Amino acid sequence: MAINSNKDDKKLQAFSKIETLPSYIKLHRALAMLHRVGADDIYFMVTKGISTNKIIIEDKEYINYCGYNYIGMSGDPRVTKATIKAVEEYGSSVSASRIVSGEKPLHRELELTIAKLLGVENSLVFSAGHATNVSVITSIVGPDDLVIHDALIHNSLWQGTLFSRAKHVLFPHNDYEALERILKKKRNDYERVLILTEGVFSMDGDISDVPKLIALKKKYFAFLMVDEAHSMGVIGKHGLGIREYFDINPADVDIWMGTLSKSFGSCGGYIAGTHNLIRYLKYTCGGFMFSAGMSPANAAAALEAIHLLEDEPQRIERLQQRSQQLLSTLKQIGANTLTSENTPIIPVMVRTELNAIRLSHELFKRGILAAPIFFPGVKKGTARVRFFVTCLHTEEEIKYTCEVIKEILSTLKV
Repeated sequence: MAINSNKDDKKLQAFSKIETLPSYIKLHRALAMLHRVGADDIYFMVTKGISTNKIIIEDKEYINYCGYNYIGMSGDPRVTKATIKAVEEYGSSVSASRIVSGEKPLHRELELTIAKLLGVENSLVFSAGHATNVSVITSIVGPDDLVIHDALIHNSLWQGTLFSRAKHVLFPHNDYEALERILKKKRNDYERVLILTEGVFSMDGDISDVPKLIALKKKYFAFLMVDEAHSMGVIGKHGLGIREYFDINPADVDIWMGTLSKSFGSCGGYIAGTHNLIRYLKYTCGGFMFSAGMSPANAAAALEAIHLLEDEPQRIERLQQRSQQLLSTLKQIGANTLTSENTPIIPVMVRTELNAIRLSHELFKRGILAAPIFFPGVKKGTARVRFFVTCLHTEEEIKYTCEVIKEILSTLKV
């Protein structure tokens, strides 16, 4: 005997298919819009070779502004050599969680090197950057706590906040007066308060005023976590990130987070701070405890990249010069680069999704790869094409890029 009537069965059946999910329906409509404007291929393009200042697509070479190989570590022969050596010695996988038998000498050497680089006591490396944020936030705060975050934080920080079940409040982007108003009003209602920000924001290319955040976190007895995915190896005279850029005491930030996939030519994430923080996470953080340890290849690549960063500061100098060249030239031609300053992330605001797609496509026709960014990646009405600059880009490539952008923008209604 059936538990449900035929009518009930049909109703329930509608909820048992992926294509009935509201989020799937929204996605389908968005992809249909891309199809209508002839932009089906802007995502998941197959590329060949190493992602540097150049990239190969269907056997044609493009100037590449879609990769964050900021200081050219991915593809450096010394990084490649270190990677091969690690695989030959330890295999392609550690084949276990580090808490059991997956701990290798490379892990500890990398963690101590990262800690020294940041000027803190210890660090812990994870297999993926996104999972680092999600799992660490859920280990630090819970239902009795409050997370206050910048409105433009990365998806990984946002998901970690949601999964933690902590209450959460956002403050307008880089508005520290608004943050203090929230702290004044709500601090005494919660046990722990965690303030989240990014060192360099990945969509706008601007820098968080971390000294102001440090002052507020001290005044209101909060934790401060700074995501340095796009600032470590990028800003500061020697590429040492936020702490060098602002000349701050690294101990004043409770939780330093970073990734290894940008400046360090590898893959993974890290958390850095006190010995007590790292010991706590090793035994409580699900994303670390119940995941295979970082692969030998990734650990070795990141370790060698850090050594090269220390030995070859000219990489940082070139990166910063090329970034400034692109930013200043774009401003000269009247492009709206929002609040980007002193970073290699430079958006060109064109407001509508259609304009972003058109600009990206016209650039592609002229041998330039740059990604259109629009809702839900950014707020509606703030669509842009984003440019990642690397130390490998040449002055000539950037000059040509700006000439093409100027020509295309003259045809768009922005």
